[in-house]
Amino acid sequence: MNTLIGLIIIAIGSLGQSSSYVPIKKVKQWSWESFWLVQGIFAWLVFPFLGALLAIPEGSNLFELWSSGGAMPSIVYGVLWGVGGLTFGLSMRYLGVALGQSIALGTCAGFGTLFPAIFSGKDLFHGEGLLLLIGVCITLAGIAVIGYAGSLRSQNMTDEEKKAAVKDFALTKGLLVALLAGVMSACFALGLEAGTPIKEAAIAGGVKGLYAGLPVIFLVTFGGFMTNATYCIQQNIKNKTGKEYFTVKGSTLTNNILFCALAGVLWYSQFFGLEMGKSFLDSPILLAFSWSILMSLNVTFSNVWGIILKEWKGASSTTVLVLVLGLLILISSIIVVAMSQA
Repeated sequence: MNTLIGLIIIAIGSLGQSSSYVPIKKVKQWSWESFWLVQGIFAWLVFPFLGALLAIPEGSNLFELWSSGGAMPSIVYGVLWGVGGLTFGLSMRYLGVALGQSIALGTCAGFGTLFPAIFSGKDLFHGEGLLLLIGVCITLAGIAVIGYAGSLRSQNMTDEEKKAAVKDFALTKGLLVALLAGVMSACFALGLEAGTPIKEAAIAGGVKGLYAGLPVIFLVTFGGFMTNATYCIQQNIKNKTGKEYFTVKGSTLTNNILFCALAGVLWYSQFFGLEMGKSFLDSPILLAFSWSILMSLNVTFSNVWGIILKEWKGASSTTVLVLVLGLLILISSIIVVAMSQA
């Protein structure tokens, strides 16, 4: 029952993340770099900081908690993850919500699950390590099938249909960007692992396991914000779009800030849910595989949104069947690992 509760909590957070790019479509008269910076303030600073406040032991503070060890590596990994987050946004731009998230998150799922295991010295060819590797391979197989569905869609669509579904659609460029985004985004998992002493200190101070990892999440997202803010401000200067923050009408500014805030809290919900969900997972292999579970669910829900937003409109029945097959393979990776621990 605890395992089921944990998976449900992770799934709810995943649904929030997969929905976070929908509000951005409501942002008006701002260039990509402008709305990406503003939503990032909410997603990577405001809400993670508020979450971190839930995990302060009585009589202590965040700085004392962070001094427990691992703070700087978490931030550094966050800076590297920021490169992934930045290119992740570009993958949405070139491939759309469904295909962009599928490729980027699938790559992120594989590397984000295996990197911590490899760095900790886990044997991936025997016992729990082998099961973890099998789960990741099934996940990547599902992503490959979904990617193939995306290529089929591209072949069967006219240029006009591609532009109608995704304004800046560019398959080759988008795939390269999405792969880079996935590899670099895996550094988030390494950042969480590096901050383990902070989480342990919070628990030792009486903080519930539900919230103990939230101060580490803030450190990682803080590092990511620095990367993204640097790039966005540079683009604001280069493209002379910095004035957009101040020249839009008051009603438009309010609209943009509200939708950026909504996108930010929805995005943050995935890691809030991940940390809460992990506290219910008793199995070491499920804990290790939890990152891949989150990414797989993100891919699944993002494709649901892709269908709702008509990004797959005009695709042949064969393409849709291939897409559904890929999603089923993804879900099976979660079932296989979960059933093995039953």
